[in-house]
Amino acid sequence: MKPDFDLPLSTLLSHALVAFTIEFDNEFEHQMPHRTTNYGSTAGSRSGPWLVSLVMWSNCMQFVDEEGVNVRRLEELARTMTNLHGMQRWGYITIEEKVIRAKPKGRQAQQVWQPLFGVIEKRWEARFGKNEIDRLRESLEALIEKFDVDLPDCLPILGYGLFSQAPDTKRQPSPQRGLHLIALLSKALLAFAIEFERESDFSLAISANVLRVLDEKGVRVRDLPLLSGVSKEAISVAMGILQKGHAAVLESDGRTKIARLTPKGLEAQAAYKELLSTLEERWKKRFGTATIGALREALEKLAPHLFHGLEPYPEGWRASVRKPSTLPHYPMVLHRGGFPDGS
Repeated sequence: MKPDFDLPLSTLLSHALVAFTIEFDNEFEHQMPHRTTNYGSTAGSRSGPWLVSLVMWSNCMQFVDEEGVNVRRLEELARTMTNLHGMQRWGYITIEEKVIRAKPKGRQAQQVWQPLFGVIEKRWEARFGKNEIDRLRESLEALIEKFDVDLPDCLPILGYGLFSQAPDTKRQPSPQRGLHLIALLSKALLAFAIEFERESDFSLAISANVLRVLDEKGVRVRDLPLLSGVSKEAISVAMGILQKGHAAVLESDGRTKIARLTPKGLEAQAAYKELLSTLEERWKKRFGTATIGALREALEKLAPHLFHGLEPYPEGWRASVRKPSTLPHYPMVLHRGGFPDGS
């Protein structure tokens, strides 16, 4: 990834969060017997759980102890919803009389997941420098401690219209010290997304990944995953919403599908860029120029090097797909397993 110090704050946060998640997921996939729909299974693991991403630990499995947890209590603890039907179908949990319990493979996954946060953070300290990661952590903690709501430790699964879901009620913020780095990144980015989406017709996920790369001349649909960094499945959902909102159209030249912005889409694209700038200036006034400046500086130092840790294991599913040229400008966390690029 080429250095770009003019990236919006939300994009810098997204790139760091996605890079951490992919590196974490690659290690989980390497250690945990599993199966996938399109990329086979670990040897001897056809009955293993379906492979999922880090988010499914953060919004579900970290709260399922030996005694089990009530469905409603799980949502209170996670401060966001999970895909319970998926986690049940994929082989991680059972639900009986509204009590969630981990299946044997789910307990095995918990044992693999839990230490990986520390493992990846240590890798980042070795790769980027411990002082740089400490400064990133401190700048995130300084920002998040000023929030008036206790956000979840992960990005929520995107809802209707691919909008982010905020907690229903404000809660007394809890101390942010000692949280995993990925939780701090998630809280900061989610707070930005919630504020953006209060003032935008389209979600930050759609605006940052799809609306951003389209134009009035037209872009081949098959090129959109490479340009945006998100999966073709996520692109398909986003394009459906843009078409419904009369912001984009799909055309065909007889050989391939072309996505093109309408006049309304061009207006939305310009509004997206302007709102990103407006919100960052607003955050400087609300949380302090020094706080936002320190966060931006820490993220910018990481940005040119984030791809260095993303090489998948040879047997990993990401080794079988085309390498992205960019990371998502906002994570596409879908019901499909919570992968940050909508895979």
